[in-house]
Amino acid sequence: MSSTTKLSPAAESHLPGEAGVWMFIIGDMLMFSLLFSVFVYYRADDVALFASSQQALNQTYGLFNTILMLTSSWFVALAIHAQRHQLAHLTTRFLIGAVLCGLGFIVVKVFEYGEKFAADLTIVTNDFFMYYYLLTGIHLLHVVIGIIVLLYLCTVSRGPELSQGDVNMLESGASFWHMVDMLWIVLFALLYLMR
Repeated sequence: MSSTTKLSPAAESHLPGEAGVWMFIIGDMLMFSLLFSVFVYYRADDVALFASSQQALNQTYGLFNTILMLTSSWFVALAIHAQRHQLAHLTTRFLIGAVLCGLGFIVVKVFEYGEKFAADLTIVTNDFFMYYYLLTGIHLLHVVIGIIVLLYLCTVSRGPELSQGDVNMLESGASFWHMVDMLWIVLFALLYLMR
């Protein structure tokens, strides 16, 4: 008999987290997909307005926030990896790193919104800015919720021994945060880069 043990197909294809969280993630992604589709539809209806309004966005802010979100997702992935290797102290540190990146994202967004308000570019300026504030505002709410989840996971990860429920909670929170990151990447492409 071979010294290596083969995992069953069920063990090899483990869905991280709770099934209910995945239902929420899928529903949330469907909602954003609908909003993205509406944005693209109305953009095609008035390309000149959307293109000229897009010029008022600061791509540096958008790029910096993209880097922050990608880095935070990397920290979350490292935290889950550390947890799987029973390195609780590293799990917590990586989660704190993700929280700091999320807080940095919020700070940059506050500066960006402030810049827009100072230029009198508000949600009622035109259709582009209506969608800009709607989409980024809903995403920002997700970032705030995600940070609260990550902070809670920091307390869970400090436990001396994690139960399977704790592990599922960590994986569920990580899955949610990765969704928030992915949504920002799409938003960055749609709002800042799409020509």
